[in-house]
Parts: sequence; C-alpha cells; structure tokens
Amino acid sequence: MRKPPEDVFRRAGAIPLVSQVASPEFASPDTVIAIPVRNEAERIAACLRAIAGQEGVAPGRLGLVLFLNNCTDATAAIVEGLVEEIPFPVRVIEREFTGAHAGWARRAAMDTAAVWIETGAGEGLILTTDADSRVPPDWVAANLRAVAAGADAVAGRVELIPEEAALLPPSLPARGKLEDAYDALITEAEARIDPDPSDPWPCHRTTIGASLSVTVAAYRAVGGMPEIPLGEDGAFVAKLLAHGFRVRHARDVMVLISARLSGRAAGGVADTIRSRCEEPDALCDARMEAFPRAVSRYLWRRRLRRLHEAGRLGRDLGWARRLGIAPEEAQRIAALPQPGMAIAAAEIASPRLPYRPLGPRELPGQIRLGRLMLVPIRVATWLRDRGSRAAEARRSGARTAGSWPQAPSPAGKPEG
Repeated sequence: MRKPPEDVFRRAGAIPLVSQVASPEFASPDTVIAIPVRNEAERIAACLRAIAGQEGVAPGRLGLVLFLNNCTDATAAIVEGLVEEIPFPVRVIEREFTGAHAGWARRAAMDTAAVWIETGAGEGLILTTDADSRVPPDWVAANLRAVAAGADAVAGRVELIPEEAALLPPSLPARGKLEDAYDALITEAEARIDPDPSDPWPCHRTTIGASLSVTVAAYRAVGGMPEIPLGEDGAFVAKLLAHGFRVRHARDVMVLISARLSGRAAGGVADTIRSRCEEPDALCDARMEAFPRAVSRYLWRRRLRRLHEAGRLGRDLGWARRLGIAPEEAQRIAALPQPGMAIAAAEIASPRLPYRPLGPRELPGQIRLGRLMLVPIRVATWLRDRGSRAAEARRSGARTAGSWPQAPSPAGKPEG
C-alpha cells in the first residue's frame, strides 16, 4: 500500500490514521467524496457500503476522504476493517479537537479532498454527505451529469430511511407530506417568476450537507465551506449563488438520511425531527411563507436582478424607497458586483421583506391557494417564453437574411 503525500494531511490540519491507494491508476482521482465522521459505529458500515457500490463512474476517477473527529466509540476500528473492501482509494484522517463542530469537520474533510484533487488531477469535483446517510448507486454519476451539463455545484434532495421513518409518530410523516407539497408549489412559482437558466423547473430548494457537490474551482473561489457550528451547508450554497456560480438543485440526486432523534450536531436534522415530535405545531422553515407573500418576494427579486444587470440599480432608487431602504444603504447594495449579492443584501436591509413562516395548520389552505395562483403564473411565463423564442427566431432570420448568399458550384453543391 502506497502512502499519500504527507502535505495533504498537514495542510488539512489533520493526522492520517489509515491511507490506501489501491493501484497506480487510482493515484489521482478527479472526483472525491468527503465525509465528516463522529461516533457513527452503528451506521458507518451502511454508509461506506453504499459509497462502495457506486455505478456509472469510470475507473480511476473516484476517491474517498473520511474525517474522523473526536470519535470515542468503535467507529475507527470499523472503518479500518472496511477500507480494504472499497474499490477506490480511501484516505482516513483522525483528529481530536475540543472546539469541533459540524462546519469545522465538513470544511476539514472538503479541504482535504480539494488538496488531493489539486495535487493530482488538478481540477475536479468534491462531493459531501453524512456518515449516517445512505447514497444510492447512481449518486456520484448523477452529480457528474449535472456538472457536465453546466452546473458549478449540485444540491441534492433527501428522504428519510424508510425503516427508521416507520418508527416516528404518524403526525410527523403527515406533516412532512404537506410541507413537501407546499415547498414544490413555492419553488415552481420562484422558478417561473425569477428563472435561473442554470436551475430551471423542475427543481427543488433543499440545501443539506447530506448531498452537496461543488467543483474545486468554485469551492476555492468562495473561500470553502463556512466554518460555522450550524447551517454551514445553507451558508455555503448562499455564497455560491451570491457570487454568481451556477447551482443546480437536481431532483434526480437523492440521498436517504437518518430519522434518529439523537444526532451528533446540535441544531441538525435529528434535533429538528425531535422538536417536531415534541411540538407538532412548531413553525415551518423560514421560506415557507404565505403564497402571496412568497410571490411578492420573487417579483422583487426579478426586478432587482434586472435593474442590476442593466446597471440601473444605483441610478433609479425607487425600488429602495418602496422597500424602506435608506439611500446610502441602497447605493452600497447597488455597488455589489453580483445580482445575487445585491438581492440578498436588499432582503436583509428591507423592513418589508422579513420571512414570516407558516404554521403547519396553515399549510392545507395555502396549498389550495397556491394551486389556484400558479395557473395564471404558468400562463404568463408560457407567454413570456413563447415571446422570447419568437424574438430569437426573428433575430436568427434577420442574421440569415443579411448574410451574403453563397453561389452554387457547377455541380449544384456549395463550394468550399
């Protein structure tokens, strides 16, 4: 077994525990999965076997980083026993750190993956998931397809592991179905009103560390994964969008996540599930606001994006007055280099755009209202898109008509 360069681990601030390079052709993968791991003796085997079963990825492309931090159970021993069964190179790192938290661990794992790619293939894709999750056999391949289609990053959706979800109170899956139905409605409204060409409908809006991927170039450009205790995944995707990177929320990228009630990260998925078991009427996620308010938000985003792209955001401050933003702050927002940055800053600065999430009892009524309001939105966007296609056809026709005709050759075929 050949040992990988020590500088990979030193630059990640971690100590190598186990390392494997199965054969010379695996030495420089361009696609590396990075997983933070802490006390996952019960679930790490299922996670690794799912990772090992990836299909549709060319030999030599794939590598795996396992960042074991503050493990006090049998996780390290289980990992060491399973590494040899994985059909691609694995780098296992162990670190003890009193200030450890989820964002720190995920960043360390992804930084190590980035260095591995940079010192070998040079460019490539970092994927991350959780040690208690199970990825399907096509997970890596689906991420690679989305990147090949033009994405800089891919956010996957998640579902609970069925056998664990079956043990939860029936009220929780019922609420989950309502939230999923409403989330699909507001996501479609957003995608139609303020369309992102790199993330067209159908899409979703889940942002979770259990299924994220990003090119090394985009990862470095935004400074890597935010090293914060909670919500590092959402903050990371927000940074990518604010900097103008293309994030695809792909519906065909899905991971099964644990439905346990005692997690490893405070404020994580386990805490959310437990709190909703204990408080069935707890508010929904922030973006699940009343449908008319959500539509208003998306219309504002579209207007601000267009003003910014036209260079008019700093000249015409009518938008700022209507949003209750002071002129000085409006000028600062207008000077931001990317439309996404300006939109995010305007939503923070405006006293009229705070999120007002719904309670679960409000969801059925808002679902009915959303279905009604989506009808004219669909018609309007269809007409808009048809007009755009017609205009493009006219421009193409004008370009063709304006070109110099080519004389036919004596044989009736164009010359040259």
